[in-house]
Amino acid sequence: MLNELDKELEARGLRFTRYADDCVIAVKSEASAKRVMYSITSWIEGKLGLKVNATKTHITKPTNLKYLGFSFWKSKDGWKARPHKESVAKFKRTIKKLCKRSWSIDLTHRIAKINAVVRGWINYFALGDMKSAIKRIDEHLRVQMIVIIWKQWKVRKKREWGLKKLGVSPNMAHKVSGMGDRYIAVANNRTIKWAITKEKLTKRGLVSPLDYYLKQHTLKLD
Repeated sequence: MLNELDKELEARGLRFTRYADDCVIAVKSEASAKRVMYSITSWIEGKLGLKVNATKTHITKPTNLKYLGFSFWKSKDGWKARPHKESVAKFKRTIKKLCKRSWSIDLTHRIAKINAVVRGWINYFALGDMKSAIKRIDEHLRVQMIVIIWKQWKVRKKREWGLKKLGVSPNMAHKVSGMGDRYIAVANNRTIKWAITKEKLTKRGLVSPLDYYLKQHTLKLD
C-alpha cells in the first residue's frame, strides 16, 4: 500500500527516502516543510485510510534527525551518516552487560556472545563514519576483558601463573598478583595491560570492534 505513497511523492517532485512505514522527506525551508507535512498527512489519511502518528511526525533539521538509528552531519565532502548517539549508547550498554563480572560464564562463551553483538551492530552501521567512537569502544572493551580475566583467575597463585604464562617475569608476576580485587587499579596497571594485549585477546578469539569496523566500512564504500 505504501508503494502508492512513493508514487505520490515522486509525482510531486519531492526528495524522500522510505523504509517500511518510516519516511523522510527533504525540502529547502521550514515553510515548505510545514506545507508538505500537512498535505501529505492529509493525503495518507484520506487516500490510503491510514492514521499518521502525530507524535512521531515532525519537522527537523538534518543535523537533528534520527533515521533508522543514524544521525547526519555535513562535511566539506557533503552530507555523511553515522550512528546516532542513542544508538551508540545502547551498544555500549549491551557490551557492558555482556562484560559484567558477576555473570558466571566461561570466557569462550562470553567472547562468542560479545563477538555476535559487535559484528551485528557494526555490520548494520558500517556505512557510517564512526572511527573515533569505535576506537573508544575498542579500548574500553579491552579494559573490561582484562578485569574479567583477572577475576576468573580468582586467587593470587592462579594470577601469578597466568601472568608468567603471558610473558611477565617471575618477580614482577609475583608482585602484581598481590593486587587482589582492586579492579580499577588492575585495569590501569601497566604490567597487566602489557601482558593482556589486544593481539592476545584477538588470538583468544575476541573480535576487535575497531579492526572489524575498518574492514566492513571499506567494503561498504567499495
